[in-house]
Amino acid sequence: MASSVRPATVALATLGALTTGFLAYAVYFDHKRRTDPDFRKNLKRESRRIAKVAKEEAEAKGAKQKRLIREAVSEAIEEGFPTNVEEKEAYFMNEVGHGEVLCQNESTHIEAGLCFYKALKVYPQPGDLISIYDKTVPKPVLDIVAEMVAFDGSISVGGFGGGSGSDAGGSAGAVDD
Repeated sequence: MASSVRPATVALATLGALTTGFLAYAVYFDHKRRTDPDFRKNLKRESRRIAKVAKEEAEAKGAKQKRLIREAVSEAIEEGFPTNVEEKEAYFMNEVGHGEVLCQNESTHIEAGLCFYKALKVYPQPGDLISIYDKTVPKPVLDIVAEMVAFDGSISVGGFGGGSGSDAGGSAGAVDD
């Protein structure tokens, strides 16, 4: 009678062979890395190439974000802002609420920043609001709001933006949480 090999034995043998092959390759790779100067050069070259690509992608992403921020601010300025006190108050509350919802999702940080920027634009004392934003708004969104204020330039928030307004917001940009 022929004896049959159990499936568990075949699986263990296969697993053992694969593990042995992987370990042998790891030892070979380590030996090659330590002793072959051309291999080391190629590894360094590849590492530099990957770092360069990553840097270019990050720069492109940053440039795209700045372009989107400028476009959003320009559109908001073109749309205009309310002038009546009651309309400003309702607009402010609506934009802050919408911004709080949007800042929960990382993919909508620019839209959230735009909402906070619009609220800041109609607030009577922007420096005070910046202090509140600094404590409550996530840092990436706050950075976007700062870029929007810097691009606009018409909002006077002391040391935060480009204006020379009140001192209330002067230290808001220096606070680290």
